[in-house]
Amino acid sequence: LVSFKMLFVFAFQTGHTTGPSLNNDKLYKFAYSAEVYVDQVKASLQKSAGYRISSGVDVNLLWRNPDNDDDQLIKITMKDVQVENVNERPAAKNIFKGKNPEKIIGKEYLEALQRPMVIELVRGKVKTFYSYQNEAGFTQNIKRGLASLFQVQLHSGSSPEVDISGKCNTTYHVRQDQVTKIKDLDSCEIERKRFASHNQILDVGTKGTSATVYVLEDSFIKSIKAEENFVFVLNYRRKTGAKIVSKQRLELKSVQAGMGLIAAKQVAGVIKTLDPNYVAIPLEAEPVKSECKKCPSLSDHWQSIREHMHPDKLSKPEAAKSFLSFIQNIRKATKEEILKIIKSENKEFLPQVVDAVTSAQTPESLEAVLEFLDFKDASTFILQERFLYACGFASHPSEALLKLLTEKFKGDVANEDIRETLVIVMGALIRKLCDREGCKLPAVAEAKRLILNRLEKATKDDNVRMYLLALKNALLPEAIPLLLKYAESGEGPISSLAATALQRYDPSFLTKEVKETMNRIYHQTRRVHEKTVRTTAAAIILNSNPSYMEVKNILLSIGELPMEMNKYMLSMIQDILHFEMPSSKTVRQVLKDMRAHNYDRFSKMGSSSAYTGYITRGPDVSSTYSLDILYSGSGILRRSNVNIHVFDRNTELHAIQVVIEAQGLESIIAATPDEGEENLDSFAGMSAILFDFQLRPVTFFQGYGDLMSKMLSATGDPMNVVKGLVLLTDFLQEIQLQSGPMASAEFMGGLAIDISGGMEFSLWYRESKTNVKNRVAVFVAGNTEVDSFFVKTGMETTLETETSLDFISTVQFSQYPFLVCMQMDRVDSPFRTQMTKYESLPSGRRYTASRGKAATLAGNEYPLHQENSNMCKRVIGAKSDSAGSWF
Repeated sequence: LVSFKMLFVFAFQTGHTTGPSLNNDKLYKFAYSAEVYVDQVKASLQKSAGYRISSGVDVNLLWRNPDNDDDQLIKITMKDVQVENVNERPAAKNIFKGKNPEKIIGKEYLEALQRPMVIELVRGKVKTFYSYQNEAGFTQNIKRGLASLFQVQLHSGSSPEVDISGKCNTTYHVRQDQVTKIKDLDSCEIERKRFASHNQILDVGTKGTSATVYVLEDSFIKSIKAEENFVFVLNYRRKTGAKIVSKQRLELKSVQAGMGLIAAKQVAGVIKTLDPNYVAIPLEAEPVKSECKKCPSLSDHWQSIREHMHPDKLSKPEAAKSFLSFIQNIRKATKEEILKIIKSENKEFLPQVVDAVTSAQTPESLEAVLEFLDFKDASTFILQERFLYACGFASHPSEALLKLLTEKFKGDVANEDIRETLVIVMGALIRKLCDREGCKLPAVAEAKRLILNRLEKATKDDNVRMYLLALKNALLPEAIPLLLKYAESGEGPISSLAATALQRYDPSFLTKEVKETMNRIYHQTRRVHEKTVRTTAAAIILNSNPSYMEVKNILLSIGELPMEMNKYMLSMIQDILHFEMPSSKTVRQVLKDMRAHNYDRFSKMGSSSAYTGYITRGPDVSSTYSLDILYSGSGILRRSNVNIHVFDRNTELHAIQVVIEAQGLESIIAATPDEGEENLDSFAGMSAILFDFQLRPVTFFQGYGDLMSKMLSATGDPMNVVKGLVLLTDFLQEIQLQSGPMASAEFMGGLAIDISGGMEFSLWYRESKTNVKNRVAVFVAGNTEVDSFFVKTGMETTLETETSLDFISTVQFSQYPFLVCMQMDRVDSPFRTQMTKYESLPSGRRYTASRGKAATLAGNEYPLHQENSNMCKRVIGAKSDSAGSWF
């Protein structure tokens, strides 16, 4: 006698059966369980939040195609469904205690869950899934999750496969009676909500795996073990994260005598005989989301957080926390609900409302805010600016947003500063959309054309400046020739702006032509340039893989430059060496030549400097600060530049830049201007980049008359550069679990920020001071949840901190070389984290387990070079008690 198993193997090898096969007149009885766990990434599953659905499962063959043994119709019935904790809990912490399945799931839903489903299995793949049309989506999905388990091929290989997760690339490994199925979850084609932050450092790292192991016996399934793992971590703090684990088990318990086959030639006839109410429905899951029945309205929620959004509290973590929760609620609201709050709020709170409504980035929120704002009305300047800046910081901007802003720019705009901000923001949106392969979208192409064409035709300096600022955000490769033109031939501030725009490009875009132009500017081979432009050109050359001769020519120029520029360039070279920047190797080679490296060249006097140091060095991300300051020969500030960069192994984020520039102030102290700067108007202003977004610069004064009036009337108070609420991290991913429930991971990070800067000047004490204050608070909230409609489980994670970073530079120019003291201080910073795991029922019964940590990061005065430390001792020791005359 030949065993049935041998016949099965023979049939498989000869091609007659390529999937599991059921015996006629048999009833297969299985035990089934589906478990979900939610916890921290490295936590043990024994303490995780979660739940288990278990049941018996009856499986029997209804029909086999007379012409094809591999075409089978199978009935699957769940019986005795139970819901329980996935881990043992004391009675007081067990949300299911005293509740039977009917009370937990609901009588109607439980009946639907236990109604049979039918699958047509062809060569081991589910060709058609039959169920009842009017069943609830969540019960259908649980049944789909069970049905998908029966899909298996009995030969190794890869191919796309459709199951509850959608259409996914699936690989099978077959070894004797064991089959392993690996599903590539990243390849799954299924409609689910997903968005992420624009910059990788501010985003969330994700990883998903799916493996199912089948053990076969007598041509059919003996057991199935399936497991999916999803991991989410904040890229800038990988300790903050979550995981979801979903497990399914199906185990054969017995085989009993069953019903005979239904006689029919076609599947349709069998289905009609079985139950005419059966309909074919997709095996792919349908979207299901349980509604919140006790959630407050948008207005009620706003009233509960309103006090934390007062302008005086905007640099506190509670403001950032309230901002995030408000955005979450706005995303669920209608246009009318949003407008109701905007129209009823007063001018103190309206800017914060506009920040949140714009950051929500839904069609309803955008329509509401644009209906309220009138760009033809100059009186709402503050609100228009806050709206535009929130657009510039948008985490996942749409083409529709850019199109709307382009239309506004083409239309009537009452305030010129708003018109300038509009086009600057358009530049930022172009870059974000291009980074996501949207450069060819019609709205992007139109905005690019508009900016480039209008810049080429611009005749007024204000217009040229406006479009250059837009290109500084857009970073379009096709804009480089225009930027080179203005860098080399533009006047003063225009030339400087074009050069700093080129400085923001990745070195891979800086072609031979760019480097040739920068060399001409630095060495002044065609015309005389200002120090600010020349030093920027030098920085571009040194940061873009310079050649030996380029570095040598820059070093040989030191000693022939204006005095303060000599000192600045020396400081820049020393900074490259001490910080081991990419060009340091070439610089060291050049320094072996005594013509480039000698005492005469390296002993130049002056007070200008450049310095880079680490703020943090961590396993996830590191951050650096750089301070450089350039003076005129008479001791008056030309440019002070503070930068903070954050980077990981793959990406860099320009977190903050604050530049204070001044020019044409020599006449005040009867000093002689430097070469190339004899005809500059008196000017001082401030420019800022925040999270890779160039803001509209602000002016302290413009022209000699404005300077004198400010000197006589000003209070010395710093000028605000940016104040508001920014959505930094904005990540949402909905996941269809193979077992049926819907899961989601949402991480949001809010920044409450207040940056101000000022320039003070005392003729009496022959002293000037620049002060940049950065006050920030960060709140990050993550919620990872599995929603089965009748039970939810998840984990909430929060972290918060606040700090203040001040940069002060004091110059005493009563002697030469003048005394310069630079200070960069950070105050003590509280840091708090909390994690809460939960399980809850719609009735309100809830289990939670929380754990938190609090610490204080000690304040710090960041070290600069020793020369600065020595000078600060002299400046601080010599300071007068009198305030002097300031502007």
